[in-house]
Amino acid sequence: MMTTDTQRPRPGAAILRTALRRNIGAMIAGTVLMGLYQAAETAFPIALGLIVEHTMQDRSLGSLGVSIGSLAVIITTVSLSWRFGMRVLQKANTTEAHRWRVQVAACGLQPVARDVDGLKSGEILTIATEDADQTADIIEVVPLLVSSLVAVVVAAVALSLADIRLGLLVIVGTVGILSILAVMSQRIGSSTQEQQAKVARAGAKVADLIIGLRPLHGFGGNHAAFGSYRRVSTDAKRQAITVARVNGAYAGTALALNAVLAAAVSLTAGWLAFGGQISIGELVMAVGLAQFIMEPLKMFSEMPKYVMIARASAERMALVLSAPPVTVPGPERPAPGGDLEVDGVRHGTLRGLKFTVAAGEFVAIAPYQPRAAADLVAVLAVNAAPPAYEGVVRLGGQELADLSVEAVREHLLVNPYDAEIFGGTLRTNIDPSGSSRTLPEAVEASMLTDVVALHRDGLDYAVRDRGANLSGGQRQRLSLARALAADTDVLILHNPTTAVDAVTEQLIARNIAKLRRGRTTLVITSSPALLDAADRVLVLDEGVITAEDTHRNLLAGDEEYCLAVAR
Repeated sequence: MMTTDTQRPRPGAAILRTALRRNIGAMIAGTVLMGLYQAAETAFPIALGLIVEHTMQDRSLGSLGVSIGSLAVIITTVSLSWRFGMRVLQKANTTEAHRWRVQVAACGLQPVARDVDGLKSGEILTIATEDADQTADIIEVVPLLVSSLVAVVVAAVALSLADIRLGLLVIVGTVGILSILAVMSQRIGSSTQEQQAKVARAGAKVADLIIGLRPLHGFGGNHAAFGSYRRVSTDAKRQAITVARVNGAYAGTALALNAVLAAAVSLTAGWLAFGGQISIGELVMAVGLAQFIMEPLKMFSEMPKYVMIARASAERMALVLSAPPVTVPGPERPAPGGDLEVDGVRHGTLRGLKFTVAAGEFVAIAPYQPRAAADLVAVLAVNAAPPAYEGVVRLGGQELADLSVEAVREHLLVNPYDAEIFGGTLRTNIDPSGSSRTLPEAVEASMLTDVVALHRDGLDYAVRDRGANLSGGQRQRLSLARALAADTDVLILHNPTTAVDAVTEQLIARNIAKLRRGRTTLVITSSPALLDAADRVLVLDEGVITAEDTHRNLLAGDEEYCLAVAR
């Protein structure tokens, strides 16, 4: 994995072009159907005018029957074209939104894939939901814009055939309306982008508060935290009101301008009919078109607003998707069942850290400083990519820099001490994919059997979000069971038993050693039970390994070690 500066920027316009290009087929079909719908809608008043004109001349039942049949065809066309046109467009819209959600989520869930440190998880969540949906709306906006244009053109042509002045009035009025609204839509785009940013910050604040809710209650900081969120939320509310005000002004202006144009067409047609320059049938057609054209004009005039909203959301998605990659994954894969080697790593508090865990060995690291343990876990979990530290980490004889993140995580699992518990069941938390072959053994080894036995549903017992209905020790054992059930070649556990009692901890230590026999295992802990179960113990002090022996030998000969781990 190597850093790169060749990542091409992907601004919002490029994201919109990608969305349009991927859905060109659906958009063409939707445009044709919606154009047919608008043309049929516009044809309705034209048909009424012709019916009045010819029926008054012929005064025959045959002409009346043909007229009624023509209206039936027009109404059927309107109904079916709208139904199937919107079905095509909304399906494409929903599918495209899903694609962008997955893409943004992939960047957010793979920290080494994109450098998105400037965005919090709550902000990425907002981008992956609201912004992805609004960006995908461009799939509907363009066909509706074209179909509305079809209606305006048909109306202008029909009115021009009656009198050229009516057609010119529609064309000039439409151009004037769009020119005014295009200027107003610029303000909507900038205001919407700012609103989305503030909503995202509020979402990020909520996510932070939920994660820290227990500690906040512990020291009484929940009221201050609530006040902090209230300030961020109020800021987002004010911006939302500003956006609503701008949208309201835009909608009101569009409606007023459309009404003025419709009234102008009706009055002009009435004046021409009064002067005998157009017939009664043409007057009926003109007045009808003036009423019917309100809808496509309204839709046509709203399109610039939706384009600007889609552009603003696409720009926010570009913050994630255009972020440069932290690393470029290598093509290699580690040898199965291989060893783990840390060679001269300098990162954070680590000062040229060097050690090796042989294939099939059970090694424990006793860190004297918790920060050093956290830095080591970050390196081994690839949360800190190779370019972020000096030195080399090898897995199965291959440097991490030469391996893809997927290959690393397929062979090496790092289970943090604060692993998340998800809403679902005990079973889905232990084996999310449903493919583990060692689930019963993992449950027994982690001493989760008593939790399973407590509930009639057993492993199907419902777990609330973040394990709210479990104790701290139960959550920790559930997390450990999940790590053991993965049955990876190399397993790294960070303080897996800090929340369990001494007796349970002793049993867990023996069970891990038994279950992982022949598999490479590294435990970073100060637990005497786990240290004693390990084949050997490495002492991590001031960022380097200062001692190495069995737990009992270190207890007997190293007073500092004895003070650090003895309970």
